[in-house]
Amino acid sequence: IHMSEDSKPPSKSYNVDFEPIGRRMEILEGETLLSAAQTAGVQIISLCGGVGACESCRIRLISGELTPPTLEEQEGLGSEDLAKGFRLACQAIPLSDVKIEIPPETLTTPQRLQIEGQEIVVAVDPVVTPLEVQFTPPTLEDLRSDVTRVSEALIELGIESPKIGLPVLEKLSTELRAHDWNVRLGVRGNEVVSVLPPKYDLLGLAVDVGTTKLAAYVINLATGETLAMSGAMNPQISYGEDVISRIAYTNNHAGGKKLLQTKLVEEINRMVRELCAEIEASEEQIAEAVVVGNTVMHHLFVGLPVRQLGESPYVPSVAGWMEVPASRIGLSIAPGAYIYLPPNIAGYVGADHVAMLLATDIWQTDRTAIAVDIGTNTEISLAAGGRLLCCSCASGPAFEGAHIHHGMRAAPGAIERVQISEGEVRVHTIDNQPAVGICGSGILDAMAEMIEVGAMDTRGKLQLDHPLVRKGERGVEFLLLPKQNTGHHQEIVVVQKDVGEIQLAKGAIRAGIEVLLEESRLTYDAIEEFIVAGAFGTYLDIGSALRIGMFPTLPIERFRQVGNAAGTGARQMLISSKRREMTEEIAARVEYLELTTNPEFTTKFMKSMIF
Repeated sequence: IHMSEDSKPPSKSYNVDFEPIGRRMEILEGETLLSAAQTAGVQIISLCGGVGACESCRIRLISGELTPPTLEEQEGLGSEDLAKGFRLACQAIPLSDVKIEIPPETLTTPQRLQIEGQEIVVAVDPVVTPLEVQFTPPTLEDLRSDVTRVSEALIELGIESPKIGLPVLEKLSTELRAHDWNVRLGVRGNEVVSVLPPKYDLLGLAVDVGTTKLAAYVINLATGETLAMSGAMNPQISYGEDVISRIAYTNNHAGGKKLLQTKLVEEINRMVRELCAEIEASEEQIAEAVVVGNTVMHHLFVGLPVRQLGESPYVPSVAGWMEVPASRIGLSIAPGAYIYLPPNIAGYVGADHVAMLLATDIWQTDRTAIAVDIGTNTEISLAAGGRLLCCSCASGPAFEGAHIHHGMRAAPGAIERVQISEGEVRVHTIDNQPAVGICGSGILDAMAEMIEVGAMDTRGKLQLDHPLVRKGERGVEFLLLPKQNTGHHQEIVVVQKDVGEIQLAKGAIRAGIEVLLEESRLTYDAIEEFIVAGAFGTYLDIGSALRIGMFPTLPIERFRQVGNAAGTGARQMLISSKRREMTEEIAARVEYLELTTNPEFTTKFMKSMIF
């Protein structure tokens, strides 16, 4: 039967979700994942030009259905990798909506990850100190065991009842002989945690485990100097964009909790290897680690149950500080090293917020101050009149570009600044690359500008009488960039649903601030300092946040953006025993308010959604 072009059935289309980039797009049936990625502006490496000969475009299928592996994939990847879901993007074609994980080595350009943070100088007083010892080697007349020899030497040096655990014992004899019985020991209290060649520096590792992003720092424990730092995406994001979905994943998949822990630890180990290579150090020089994160990330990292965190009354397994042997969870640092995890405050306010309060010193200020740590989950603290109040609100992943029609995370080509003037839209993209999507700071700017020029009213309704607002395939939309001005030759628009996502996110944050102020019987004018922390908080334009009503209207000079304060707090705890003691005082002082049971929260939330 001959069919005319007009009578052919329409092609099917599928949605592709590229993680951890956070780029989502619709593709036509028959299109390869590589082609889809290139169209979406996702920079996947393809050395062979997409013929399946180089294996550089490896991706992994998280969910959905792809065409069966081709001969090129069977030969290049092998049965073991194929069984794990790995495919070649140039060969795989979606047969349904799919979610794809792109390994870091497959991307040509890294996402911008906020790792810098405000520094507060603290006295260096680490829990692990170096001890350089020249031991007397054994002889036929002196047959003491290596452990006895080391222990007795340490006692002579003033270490009472020295301990040497099995992980250190496994390397002790070899290291002593390799360095002619002259070694540098890392000693933690009375326990030997590392055995190094003489004069090797003892290093520390600080990690901020965010729901979306990881930040890692290597520090010289003797000087407190940060030697190297890096950021990466939290690989758990492929299994859920927020903490609730990750809890659900562990509940619904046998071995899910262990898988999420393994993925996270493997990524941190990769970061450690790269950081150590950068400074020409060995991972075994890292004699201590401090890890901070929200309560769910904390529990998943350690391997604790998280089901109870998803069920009222949202109680953590552990609230107090913890010290965990690094070897117990597979962190590849010194054999006897420990990981210190500061206290958690509540089910949705974790050690990362404690670290932020520590780093900003808001917990001991005599001023009235608010600190907001913006992320997928936003924590807010108010210091006033000697009290320290805190709450947590689910701001969601919209500020990371998720659930936004053309949203993406902060990667090259993401629109991060928007200005609308005289009917013309001007944008600035990360790394000045052609625009392929919009990230959180950009969407925030866009909302503020759209209100300013009358393209949207204060309730968030797009106005069809504005020249840049029109009816599109997905309803009413605002045209940010026409296709000729983008990197993927597709229009970039803001749709009505995008407005709703930002309203929910900013409304939750503003309502949380309102609840804390009301509890303290304070008005906006009483706020002397407003601290904005977190990766997104670093890049947002305070003026735009004020214009859309996310923050109270205060003089701009009262705002202070401090970057990754949680990472700064983790570094302080790494080099200072006193700062660790302070975290216990902070956690004990914080008064946590549960918003889900607060009678005023819903009313304030609805009012706060207005722009």
